[in-house]
Amino acid sequence: MILNLEEHGIRAVVLGDTRRVKEGMTVRSTGRVLSVPVGDALIGRVVNALGEPLDGQGPIATDTLYPVERPAHPVIERAPVNEPIHTGLKAVDSMIPIGRGQRELIIGDRFTGKTTIAIDTILSQLYEDESHRPICVYVAIGQKESKTAKIVAKLKDAGAMKYTIVVDAPASDPAALQFLAPYAGVTMAERFMEDGKDVVIIYDDLSKQSIAYREVSLLLRRPPGREAYPGDIFYLHSRLLERSAKLSQEQGGGSITALPIIETQEGDVSAYIPTNVISITDGQIYLETDLFNKGVRPAINVGLSVSRVGSAAQTRAMKKVAGKMRIELAQYRELEAFAQFSSDLDEETTRRLNKGARLVEVLKQPHSEPRAFEEQVAVIVAANEGLFDDVSVEATMNGAHELVRFLRDQHEHLLVEIHSSKDLSDKTREKLLKTFKLFKAAHAELYTT
Repeated sequence: MILNLEEHGIRAVVLGDTRRVKEGMTVRSTGRVLSVPVGDALIGRVVNALGEPLDGQGPIATDTLYPVERPAHPVIERAPVNEPIHTGLKAVDSMIPIGRGQRELIIGDRFTGKTTIAIDTILSQLYEDESHRPICVYVAIGQKESKTAKIVAKLKDAGAMKYTIVVDAPASDPAALQFLAPYAGVTMAERFMEDGKDVVIIYDDLSKQSIAYREVSLLLRRPPGREAYPGDIFYLHSRLLERSAKLSQEQGGGSITALPIIETQEGDVSAYIPTNVISITDGQIYLETDLFNKGVRPAINVGLSVSRVGSAAQTRAMKKVAGKMRIELAQYRELEAFAQFSSDLDEETTRRLNKGARLVEVLKQPHSEPRAFEEQVAVIVAANEGLFDDVSVEATMNGAHELVRFLRDQHEHLLVEIHSSKDLSDKTREKLLKTFKLFKAAHAELYTT
């Protein structure tokens, strides 16, 4: 692939086995721009950055090729973001909602659960009606092959590979392929968007892509700038993420939702690449090491996380129940820090601390256990109505889990009602409150402490 055009020659990178290239060889131009295969044949497959199969399931049956670099759709062809992508995580869907066509950054240090949020989002699409289910593209950049293999196995076991494409550019691949992988992934996604379908694309992670691009640029003798990155590193990410869009009905109404992942060093969000990507995206989910170590999973810092689309990307049901949660949690975090230094707390502060502690427990979730949005709504209503106020803090997470099981087994019609209407009517709310009383009676052991 030619990257530098110079007065007396060109500089090109070799995509593949460089050992076979020798000095004095004849090189001919193909006359084509670099392209990758696109189409339905890719769904359920694991491919490399050039669209070649890596899963041993034979060649990909498609003749359609799209250029890897394509201009983003202009603003005039876009529509407002107003439909949710459910991640299956109560903390995200209630407080940091992601809309179809949005770009939401997942940012945090190593081992804080960034990939887990992305994979849970893919698994969560199993709860969507088939006609409304987005296609998922997972792009692994510079990851260990064993990690990607585990992810593929997990998706297969859950039955999620039937709507997923995995683009893998592992750490063992040349830097040029690692730099190309996200563009290959979004090109495959664009085909579905232009057919009027919804796509979720995950770039895991763009920090490693930046390093690969820096390596390529320095080899091409491009002048290094801040932190030794070339001057066009911002353009590298902006032209990638700008291709995520919600198209207008005239254009087919498809969308690409991007979830880029960025790894920070010691929580430093003010470094070069994190600030770049924060300024391009429509919000970020910030994961904190301290919270992760305390056992809060997902370890989301509510104060620093934001969705710039906000409640426009929520169902009416979620909008009604999740309004005050964000403020309550932020206040709880402040009070918690303050309360450590004070032994004598007034009644109101104690009440808020107790409510906040239980809210944190309710929002905790084990990985690979995404919840359908109607189950999330039911649990949040229960927390708001004080169902867990008399349960010990340690038992609250288990109580929320038991409540979902109780509703699934004995009152599934309520969940179906919320799912089909996407709303929480007064009538349904009344029925839920009656059900909570039944739950309390049936689970007296939770309330004995």
